[in-house]
Amino acid sequence: MKAFRDFIKTYKKNDPAARTTLEIVLTYPGVWAVGYHRVAHYLYHYNFKLVARMLSMFARWLTGIEIHPGATVGRRLFIDHGMGVVIGETAVIGDDVIIFHGVTLGGRGDETGKRHPTVEDGVLLSAHAQIIGNVTIGKQAKIGANAVVLNDIPEGVTAVGIPAKIVKTRQENEQSLPADEE
Repeated sequence: MKAFRDFIKTYKKNDPAARTTLEIVLTYPGVWAVGYHRVAHYLYHYNFKLVARMLSMFARWLTGIEIHPGATVGRRLFIDHGMGVVIGETAVIGDDVIIFHGVTLGGRGDETGKRHPTVEDGVLLSAHAQIIGNVTIGKQAKIGANAVVLNDIPEGVTAVGIPAKIVKTRQENEQSLPADEE
């Protein structure tokens, strides 16, 4: 129950339009997608792979968010708007990650084994960012809208562009934080 309360607090904190718990539970597709994923991931882990895939396909139809049941998703994942989000089978997402619509955590198509990104704690993935291959996005990094990430991104930096390049260092990001977030 505490995990659910923390999850709802995350939506209230990150979305100024979120008013009540009931509104969030009934109308936010990210909440539904993560909820269905938790069940599908459990089934997938215990080798009910077909049922897990069917459940994840239903969730995609319902929410517009595709999370493969093999993906590992941390606590308090915030998916805002969500339409078009794709998270691949071997993706790993840490705690307190924010994902906006159209983000892909995908493979390159020519890899086997671990072939999807690892997104560490506190990362922000802006709209339509494409994180491709077995790369790591370091803790507290920010990836700009429409960026295409093909290589590891260090902790705490901001990266933008195609291909993504670092435009703000960790120190610059820390200096620009409001006093209450430090």
